[in-house]
Amino acid sequence: MKPLHSPLYITAVFKQVGDAYLTERGTELKYSREENPTAKYLEEKLAKLENADNALAFNSGMGAIATLYFTLLKSGDEVVLSMEGYGTTIELARLLDKFGIKVRLAYPNAEKICEAVTERTKLVLVETMTNPTLKVIDIPEVAKRCNEVGATLIVDNTFVTPILYKPLEDGARFVVHSLTKYIAGHNDVVGGAVLWNGEFNQELWDWRRRLGTIIQPFDAWMIERGMRTLEVRFERQSKSALAIAEFLREHPKVREVHYPGLKDDPYHKIAKKLFARNLYGGVVAFDIGNEANALAFLRALKKIFPSPSLGGVESIATYPVKSAAKNMDDSQRKLLGITKGLIRLSVGLEPLEELIEDLDHALEVVK
Repeated sequence: MKPLHSPLYITAVFKQVGDAYLTERGTELKYSREENPTAKYLEEKLAKLENADNALAFNSGMGAIATLYFTLLKSGDEVVLSMEGYGTTIELARLLDKFGIKVRLAYPNAEKICEAVTERTKLVLVETMTNPTLKVIDIPEVAKRCNEVGATLIVDNTFVTPILYKPLEDGARFVVHSLTKYIAGHNDVVGGAVLWNGEFNQELWDWRRRLGTIIQPFDAWMIERGMRTLEVRFERQSKSALAIAEFLREHPKVREVHYPGLKDDPYHKIAKKLFARNLYGGVVAFDIGNEANALAFLRALKKIFPSPSLGGVESIATYPVKSAAKNMDDSQRKLLGITKGLIRLSVGLEPLEELIEDLDHALEVVK
């Protein structure tokens, strides 16, 4: 009898008499901190989605990134990161200074990132679309520079998803995802992934085993279930996001809108070159002036939920100055355009007219 869906293996251990059972990729299946069939099934689905040869699933996006750092870096190495990236990604890299690893931050465009990459650079990590001002990075140009100096390029593709873009096809060595966001898609589970082409990376698998960063079976099962609707969800969210960006651009209380789907957005040309289906993602950012306006706006929302996350079926509004950009100094936020009036909106699946009505109502409190 064959089930429609893969079964859920909730077990800590597997039978072992003598040598452990080996999976087809040569890993031992004996203890779920190391390997689990439910996690492995999710990895197979992720690899197919990203057109990758290999995938490993982790208990969070940061678990994935931390395991990559431990796998790829040694004392004396230099890392280049986009200065507008996930705060904990940057924070963790900087904490590796005590192990002799140096970090350089570059303004988030291909030209500045390529200028920061030197012969000493071992690893470069960028986001396809930055958080929270949605700058789109020309990944092929960064990959070209990394290849020139032999640096490893890691691309965080969380905001864009493989529905719009597949960085491995443009020269990235690894792709990472926070599975918590669009891929799982329901704001109810946390996970991460690393994907790559070529041979299976036994060292990366071993570091996951040592660090205990493998995803738990039930979480893997939940994420795989969410993946089944990714394409239809993301397409709907992207179309709604464009309509909301157009609404906000014309609203008298909104000073500036960041969304690469707008034809006058400075990153529209790059996004149009890279992204498939003439879609531009489900996140919109907009400036309403100052902190008092931002906090009053968030309090006035009725349908949209104020929270730090994104990518789920429910719309979520975030105040980046108190979340993603909390640890940046004022000069860096000013350079990046992360103002005290900036709101990041992750568009969900609610009816578009209800979301616009909620936004319009909440904007009434803006002075």
